[in-house]
Amino acid sequence: MTGTQAARRSGRIAGLGGGLVGFLVFVEFTSGVLQGYYVPLLTDVARHLGVNDADVNWLEAAQLMLSAIAVPVLAKLGDLYGHRRMLLTSAVVVAAATVLLATAQDFGLFLVAWALQGVYSAWLPLQVALIHSRSRGRADAAASTRRATGLIVAALQAGAIVGALGGGQVGAAFAGRFWLVLLLPGVLVVGVCVVVLTRVPESTDRRSGDVDVTGVALLSVVLLVITGGLTFVRINGAGEPWPWLVTALGVALAVPFVRYELRREDPLVDFRVLRSPSMWPVQLTAGLFGVSVLGAQGPLSTFARTDPEVYGYGLGLSTSEVSIVIGGYVVSMLAGASQFSRVSQATTPRVTLIGAATLTGLGYLLLLPLHDTLPQVLGAMVVAGLGSGALVAALPAAAAAAAPAGRTGVATGLTNTTKVLGGSVASAVFAVALAAGSTGTAGSLSGYVTVWVVCGATAWLAALSLVFVPRLAFSDRPEAVGVREVA
Repeated sequence: MTGTQAARRSGRIAGLGGGLVGFLVFVEFTSGVLQGYYVPLLTDVARHLGVNDADVNWLEAAQLMLSAIAVPVLAKLGDLYGHRRMLLTSAVVVAAATVLLATAQDFGLFLVAWALQGVYSAWLPLQVALIHSRSRGRADAAASTRRATGLIVAALQAGAIVGALGGGQVGAAFAGRFWLVLLLPGVLVVGVCVVVLTRVPESTDRRSGDVDVTGVALLSVVLLVITGGLTFVRINGAGEPWPWLVTALGVALAVPFVRYELRREDPLVDFRVLRSPSMWPVQLTAGLFGVSVLGAQGPLSTFARTDPEVYGYGLGLSTSEVSIVIGGYVVSMLAGASQFSRVSQATTPRVTLIGAATLTGLGYLLLLPLHDTLPQVLGAMVVAGLGSGALVAALPAAAAAAAPAGRTGVATGLTNTTKVLGGSVASAVFAVALAAGSTGTAGSLSGYVTVWVVCGATAWLAALSLVFVPRLAFSDRPEAVGVREVA
C-alpha cells in the first residue's frame, strides 16, 4: 500500500512539474535574465542617452515605485479574473516596454519604458498563486506549491546569472548598435507571451467582486510618496529635511488607506487576513528581508571595488573580479531556492523559514570580523545567499498557503510590495550611512559596518517574528488546517 501511495504521489508531482511548472520555469528564467542583463550596461545606457551616471538612479527608483503599485493591483485582478490572464497581460506590457527601451532616444521616454518593464515583478507572485490554485484540493497542496516555487525561483536565479554574464558580452560585441543590445531580451519576453498564451492553463479559484479603484488610488499615493521621499533622501542626503518630511507624509497617509480598506467588504488589501497568526509574520519577514536582498547589493559591490591601499579597507577588486563575489552570492541563492522544499519536507515549513532568515543574518554579521580578504567576504556572502535564496522561494509559497481560497494572488503579491518598501527604506538609510564620514569617492568603513549590522539584525528580527507562527503553519498535515483560519 505504501508503494501504491508513493507512486500516486510521484505521478501527481510529475504531472504538475512536467506541465505547468515546466513552462513557468521558462517564464521566471526570463524574469531573471531581465534583472541581470542591464546591470553591466548602466554606464553604457548613460552614454547612450547623454546623461550623467548619477541619473541612472532615477531608473531604479522609477521601476521600484511602479512595481510596488502594479504588483498588488495585478495580483488582485488575478484573484478576480484569473492569474494566467494577468500573467499574460503583464508579459505583453513588458514586451512592449522592452521594444520602447530600444527605440527611445531621450531620457524621459526611456525612464517610462524602464519603469513599465518592472511589471515583470508581478510574474512570480502570479505564478505562485496559479500553482497553488491548480494544486488546491490535493492532499499535498502546500508541499507541491513549495516544490514548484523552489524550481521557478531557481530558474530566476539561473536567469539572473545568464543575464548578467550575457549583458556584458552582448554589450561589448554590439557596442556600435546599442539599440540591438537593448532589444535582444525582448525575444525571450515575446517567448513568454507565446508560452503563457498557448501552454499555461488558467487558475480555478475565483472571487466575486470588483476592483477597488479608490483603494488602488490611495495605495498608489501612499507608495509614491514614501518611495519618492526615500529616493530624494538617497539623492540629496540626510541633511535636507524636506525628503524626510515627504517620507513621513507617506507613512501618515497609510492610516486613512488602512481605515478605508477595513470598511470595504472586498478590499484591495485585506488587512483582516493580515491579522492571521500565519500571515503577519510572513509579510513582516518579506519587508525585513527586502533590507538585505534589495538594499545591500550596491554597498557590497562598492566595498569590493574600494582600494585598501588608499582607504585602509575594501578588497580593491576589478569589475570582472567583483563578479566572483556577486556570482558566488547568486549561485548560493540558487542552491537555497532549489533545496528549501526538501528541507521543509524533512522538518516543517516554519522551521525552514526561521532557519533561512537566521542564515541570512549570520552571513551579514560574519562580515563584521571577516571582510579583509576575498575568501572571507565570499564565504560570508555564500552563507547569506543560501538563506536568501530559500526566503525568495519560501515567502510567496508560505503566503499562498496561509491565504484563504481566492486571495492567494493578493497575499503573494503583498510579499513583493513589502519587500520593495523594505529595500527602498534600506537604500536611503545605507546611502546616508555610507556618506557620513566618507573621504574621497569611497563610502566610509563605519557606513559599511552599519549596512552589515542592519542587514544581520533585520534578518534575525524576521527569524524571531516567525517563531510566533503556529507550529504546523503552511503544512499539509490535517491538524494544520485550523491555523489557516483568519484570526
